[in-house]
Amino acid sequence: AQQPDAPTNFGHLDQQAGTRWVKRNIAAFGGDPNNITIGGQSAGGGSVCAQLTSPQNEGLFQKAVIMSGVMGSPLPSRFRMGGPLDAAEAKGVAFFEHMGVKTLAEARALPADFVRDKTLDFPQMFATSVDGVFQVAPHLERLMAGKRLPVPLLVSRTSNEFLSSIDAPDADSLKALAEKTFGEDAGAFLGLVGEDPAKWASLTRFSGVEVAARCLSDRSRLNGIDAPIWYSVFDPSMPGWDDPGTFHSSDLWFWFETLAKCWRPFKGYHYDLARQMCNYLCNFVRSGDPNGDDADGAAMPVWEPLTAAHPAAMRWADEGATPYLDVPTPLMQLLMKTWLKQY
Repeated sequence: AQQPDAPTNFGHLDQQAGTRWVKRNIAAFGGDPNNITIGGQSAGGGSVCAQLTSPQNEGLFQKAVIMSGVMGSPLPSRFRMGGPLDAAEAKGVAFFEHMGVKTLAEARALPADFVRDKTLDFPQMFATSVDGVFQVAPHLERLMAGKRLPVPLLVSRTSNEFLSSIDAPDADSLKALAEKTFGEDAGAFLGLVGEDPAKWASLTRFSGVEVAARCLSDRSRLNGIDAPIWYSVFDPSMPGWDDPGTFHSSDLWFWFETLAKCWRPFKGYHYDLARQMCNYLCNFVRSGDPNGDDADGAAMPVWEPLTAAHPAAMRWADEGATPYLDVPTPLMQLLMKTWLKQY
């Protein structure tokens, strides 16, 4: 109410202000104000999606990196951002009650660490809101409609994070779930998964990031955005007594070459992979194309953009950067078709 020109999404506005500061000042540090890349991982990747689709950001940055931060699934998901402003305001009222205050003045008088701690045990999740100013529609809706900044994207995920599966205790339950989820395509889904309940979860295991990345690539081109999208999957062995797999955020040590700061007993080939991944990332930040030479001057494996006609991807593996064609399975095609019906 105090500032209708910026009624909510204050975290995103902080990010935007930071980027604008860079644009105004980077030339003084030897940088190019017309060659800015924003990037984020997890919730930060979601923030990148929000910045990409804000009409306020025209010309603010020229490339974007989305690590484990864009999610698409026909199944119910808690990652659907972009509720209306009145819902955000109602959540704020509930948060005041949770903190034990009634007025804005009382809330502002609270110690910051108290507010932080009460946020952590608040049962609702704060997220991007459609305020009609910074965000004029849910960012997934705008992404799939091509209403985003037409800049090159680098989209990545780990092989073990955010995996979903369609499961049911018996055939009748599976049929009901299929009809609810896939509608007229329920029969096609049931034909893909067969009749063995013990196999249903494994047969339908999929990545929501993969669904979204493929759909984003397809829809961008359908909507006239020619800027390329590079897609990758982080899939090396992860050493340690806990045998963790490529858990959420495990790729960050590699992207930023900080393996030595981790207790895990990484080996030489892990360091080689990290060097390559960091090189690709730096090349993308510099030019909008991740390809280039390794530290010894030899050309790194060519990473091609993802398109529907040529589903290229990069796999980060123990043997290093490994390009491959990631042809979507019939199930993935069905998941994409079903999810895109919402947009």
